[in-house]
Amino acid sequence: MTTTPAPTKLITADELLSLYSEGVRGELIRGELCDTMPTGGKHGEVVANMVISIGSHVKSLRLGRLAASDSGVLLERDPDTVREPDIAYISAARLPLDVEVTGYYEVVPDLVVEITSPSDTRSAVTDKALMWLSYGARMVWTVNPGSRSVDVYRPGERTTTLQESDTLDGMSILPGFQRPVREIFDF
Repeated sequence: MTTTPAPTKLITADELLSLYSEGVRGELIRGELCDTMPTGGKHGEVVANMVISIGSHVKSLRLGRLAASDSGVLLERDPDTVREPDIAYISAARLPLDVEVTGYYEVVPDLVVEITSPSDTRSAVTDKALMWLSYGARMVWTVNPGSRSVDVYRPGERTTTLQESDTLDGMSILPGFQRPVREIFDF
């Protein structure tokens, strides 16, 4: 006789938010908690470089808001999905600057930046980028510290890979933003 495993108890975005105060970290995918793990120093340094670079540009021009890691974006309800991009830029057109956000963002970012962790496979990173596009992100940058490159994803377009000698361009999504790719990896 075989036993059927008990069904997983689904939780809501509100429950996940309250669990954070108890030290529980993770993303919610269709109601199921998926643990996230610390990713290491290099990953954190690349995130910091990107936040400083993009953040100073966004703030000086009041283009929108920038959030990193633990902020969370609520993508679906019933069952709930909350994902944590490494960096999310949401334009003021999508979320006016005078609107206070106390819980998760409920607006899909215009730009998502995902930094590849040492344990990530290329297909997992591609899947994550395509997932963000499917929810309405206008552009996704996946940053690979190992190869010192950036893959640029945009809806309906081929993926472009930028090397250290190339320039990262925010195009119409992040107007006026241009930085040499090599700067992302210089500490």
